[in-house]
Parts: sequence; structure tokens; C-alpha cells
Amino acid sequence: MPGRYFGTDGIRGRANKFPMTAEIAMRVGMAAGLSFQRGSHRHRVVLGKDTRLSGYMIENALVAGLCAAGMDVFLLGPIPTPAVAMLVRSLRADIGVMISASHNPYHDNGIKLFGPDGYKLSDEIEQRIEAMLDDSIEMTLADSDRLGRAKRVDGVHDRYIEFAKRTLPRSMSLSGLRIVIDCANGAAYKVAPAALWELGAEVFSINDEPDGFNINKECGSTHPVSLQAKVHEVRADIGIALDGDADRVVIVDEKGEIVDGDQIMAMIAEAWHQSGRLAGGGVVSTVMSNLGLERFLSGLDLQLHRTRVGDRYVVEHMRAHGLNVGGEQSGHIVLSDFSTTGDGLVAALQVLACVKRQNRPVSEVLKKFEPVPQLLKNVQVSEGKPLEQAPVKAAIEDAHHRLGKSGRLVIRPSGTEPLIRVMAEGDDPKLVETVVDDLITVISEAHHAAA
Repeated sequence: MPGRYFGTDGIRGRANKFPMTAEIAMRVGMAAGLSFQRGSHRHRVVLGKDTRLSGYMIENALVAGLCAAGMDVFLLGPIPTPAVAMLVRSLRADIGVMISASHNPYHDNGIKLFGPDGYKLSDEIEQRIEAMLDDSIEMTLADSDRLGRAKRVDGVHDRYIEFAKRTLPRSMSLSGLRIVIDCANGAAYKVAPAALWELGAEVFSINDEPDGFNINKECGSTHPVSLQAKVHEVRADIGIALDGDADRVVIVDEKGEIVDGDQIMAMIAEAWHQSGRLAGGGVVSTVMSNLGLERFLSGLDLQLHRTRVGDRYVVEHMRAHGLNVGGEQSGHIVLSDFSTTGDGLVAALQVLACVKRQNRPVSEVLKKFEPVPQLLKNVQVSEGKPLEQAPVKAAIEDAHHRLGKSGRLVIRPSGTEPLIRVMAEGDDPKLVETVVDDLITVISEAHHAAA
């Protein structure tokens, strides 16, 4: 459950406002550092960030807190979130920290924490750290002779590029493919184009000049319009859009059509199932994934396991049930044979490998099912209390009845923004739209009445 500080993906908010202040970041460093003391050895943490202006402030505050807890800090600079998760294990660190608000605008920022195994922290560990943030923990900090040190680490980009390339067979080349990569002016602006070029592709990079303010600005996985235009302009075979910290990916095919995470998961699941690589007899996704994905997998005698929204809940379910493919419609794709978290570049490489093997256009390789009409709208609220009111509960029950067994309804407060998200899907698009609009109206009225 989201707490006072932690949401569905770490701590996130507007930079220099609660909870994303330098003071809180320093205390997070202290609390996290104290929580991962394991024995008498020199403890270490790897610390990465994306390209937001506020990253400088948050980075220095975290360093102060971590050093105060006795942690040696390895500063990675701008680097993708999955690279941090990988380097925690590669460098035998006790904890990994990524400073990023993912796909959010530059004025937001966030803190994501990884354990020594490279996985995001469980709710229980986050709650323990959160409880420490408002406590007086100064007495438990390191003695003056045990304070941590901080240093920049060279070569981390090369490490991640080699890691990503090794997820493909050694003989695989991307020669002959014209690829446009949209780096979202974010953390992968150096490593993603380099990895694709080293694999032999002809690469056209866009949105690869971050200035601290332009991360995700009308670009990247949430705004792929410029990518679509560039694919047409250079007659590319494929467009790849990452987000600000490169843990999600959206594909644009050779026709300029957008391909979301559901289709990517369907393609990977089918390919891995045919080759005998797919584990657990299914795929893990969230309640937001399209019903079409579920029907497609069922046709392959595979199961779609649904979790609450958040890629870490997907990963937890994958680990608990022995599955190796999971993700979210938004483009978080988790391939646990390679990574412990969503990795946009690695997922894109799996798509490119299928395109090369099948020698067919991307539009054919990735069009695995016809999506069921789905509509998602948001209601701006200060808190999620409207969902507890009787008129809203009655409207939700009525909506379920109207959609019937052939449709789905998902209503949830956002874990990262002051919104309530209303999503419905079903075979009748007019009914879906009516159901969503009616619910939006009822929730809005309830919120204003309570305000």
C-alpha cells in the first residue's frame, strides 16, 4: 500500500516540494543505508540518475545520507534504471539507488531503491524504511571513523552495453535494419544508440540531447509522435521509444503505427513458447492489460496472470510462480532470464531478434491480436476518498453489470499522481465509452461534494 512517502514505484513528487526535498532525500539515504548493513565489511551503494536538473540536488543529498550511514557510494551518473539494477549485482553492492521520475516531466523526480539481489524492495522493507524517516536516527549513524566515501565510477556505460548485447545470441547481427531510437532526452541517450550501432544496425537517434528540462518533453514512450514522423522520414524498419529512465519501451512499426507493451509481451511469449524457453506456462501482467492479450495467450494454451499496477508487483508474481516473461501495457517488459526489472532496451532487442529471424516487416511480426476496445480516463482528485462514497460504489456496481462477463472494469487511485484512473473494456466500444464517462461524472461530483 502506498504510504506517506513511498508510492507504487518508490518515492516520487515535484522536485523541491514534499516529499522530494533535499532534506528527505538525505534521510532516505540514512534510513536505506542503515537498513542494509550486513556484517562488518565496507558497505557500498551504486547510485544512478536520469537527466533532470533536480538530479544534482537529490544526488548530493542522498550521498550525504548514505555516507552518514557508513556506506561507500559509487556514483554512476546518468544511466538507465535497469543498469543500476544490474550493477548492484555486478559490483556486489549492498543497495542500489536510482534518481528518476521515469516518464514524468522534468519538474518531478523520484527515488527508486534496489536490494543487493537487484530487485526493487518489497512493501515490507519500504515500510520499514518509511518508518525511520520520521524517527530520530542520528544516534545510530556511523561513527566518525566509519563514514562512507563517494567516488565516480568509470566504464559503467560500457558494462551495460555489453550486458544488453549478451542477451542476444553471439551470432545475431542487426545488419540491414534501419532503426530510429527515441531516447526521450533521458538516461539512455548514450547507451541505447551505441548498443544498436555496435550490433550492426543503421541507427538514427532523436531526442538525445538532454538539457535538464527536456526529458520526456513531447518525446519518448509517452509521446511517440516525433518518432513516428522520423520513421516515415528515413523509411526506417522500426522505431524504438524509451522513457526517461529507459525501463519501458514502445515500438513504432514501419507504417508508423504504435505497438504497446501488450503486443510486445504477446510476441515474446509466442516466440519463447515455440522455442521451449517460456517458463511457467504463461505471462504476468497487470489489471490494465488488454483482454485481447488474455484471449491470444489462451489460444496458445498459456495463462495470463494479472497483478496490481506496478512492475515490481509483476516481478514479485513472476518470482513466486516461476514465470520469466511479464510486464505492463505501458511498455515495462520484464524478462527475468536477463533482468530483475523492466528494461526497455533489452525488450527492444528481443523484438529485433524476432524481426531478423522471421525476415518479415515489424507490423507483421508484432501484430499478434486485435485489441478489445479499451478506454482509460483520469479524474483529478486530492485523495482517493470518493471511491468510498455510496453513490460511487453503486455506480461501479452498475457499471460491472452493464459490461457483463465479456468486459472488464478497473478503477484505482494512481500511485504516483493525484488521480483516480477509470478503465473499461469490452467488445462494444460505445458501451465502454458510456460506462467510463458515467463513472467519471459520478466520481467528479462526489469529489467536489466532499471538497
